[in-house]
Amino acid sequence: MTEATISTIDPAIVLPLFGAKDQHLRRLRDRFQVSITLRNGQVRVAGDDQAVAQATKAIEQLAAIIRQKGGLTPDDFEETLAQITGDRPAPRVREPIDIVQVGREIRPRTPGQAGYVEAIRSHDVVFAVGPAGTGKTYLAVAMAVEALKHQAIRKIVLVRPAVEAGESLGFLPGDLSAKINPYLRPLLDAINEMMGFDQAQRLIQQDVIEVAPLAYMRGRTLNQAFIILDEAQNTTISQMKMFLTRMGTDSKIVVSGDPTQTDLPSHQRSGLDDALHRLRKIAGVKVVELTQGDIVRHRLVQQIVEAYESSGGEAAEAARSEIDRSYRRRTGGPRRGQS
Repeated sequence: MTEATISTIDPAIVLPLFGAKDQHLRRLRDRFQVSITLRNGQVRVAGDDQAVAQATKAIEQLAAIIRQKGGLTPDDFEETLAQITGDRPAPRVREPIDIVQVGREIRPRTPGQAGYVEAIRSHDVVFAVGPAGTGKTYLAVAMAVEALKHQAIRKIVLVRPAVEAGESLGFLPGDLSAKINPYLRPLLDAINEMMGFDQAQRLIQQDVIEVAPLAYMRGRTLNQAFIILDEAQNTTISQMKMFLTRMGTDSKIVVSGDPTQTDLPSHQRSGLDDALHRLRKIAGVKVVELTQGDIVRHRLVQQIVEAYESSGGEAAEAARSEIDRSYRRRTGGPRRGQS
């Protein structure tokens, strides 16, 4: 049994090094069959001689990447370990998604995103869960545009639940269309970017592309359609069941959401959580879990997500309490489900 100590690890990089919920730490332990502990600012690695040497080298190289880039992607992690062990995996092909907009190219940028795109190609129902910025909605819309371009479908349906997050629809100005537009704006932005504004608007007017709140799906059957449900963590169990059963022949459904950012009352279980539990083992249904390493927005987004997750949910609970207080100040009463 050999033990090595690394004493040059900056405390600020421990979280990205070990990963959210210690996911990187567990993989290092499993890959090298060593014990890794952090005590008094020092990382201790214990195990067989060669395993300790390799694990120590991996930790030092990963730490150097974090210092240089400010974060760690899944590619960085896998390539570093593969380089040290000599067991280089076959690279995952990341073919561009064939969208309409000339001069634009969209392709998966991380292994997690590549797996997500492959899942959409090969399954009729896909659930994508993960933090903000991992491309859950953006890539799903791109795949829908590609399917429409190749005439694999006749219609794209983009759906979002219009859930109040401390703000009542009744307080927003305008008619119903104006009230629900803010909820649907991210989906419209993605469509406009991939197809061009003029063509997107023309297809919307022709009802080839439909962007609608979840409530408008009740009672419908959608054939030959690519149906995307965004922000699915804000659906109830009955809403999720209603949505999934809208699926008709030759249709495909993608459900995306972040279970940590629900705006439902605290006592109400998310339809997304429930569906993941019920449907995960059904043939034809695929669950894709994206992580902080798949975040492709500004480099600080990954660190922001990690900071919130490392707080054990305290920040999210504080935000929910502030929403409740704000709602009470405006209305004089509690939100639904609050007392």
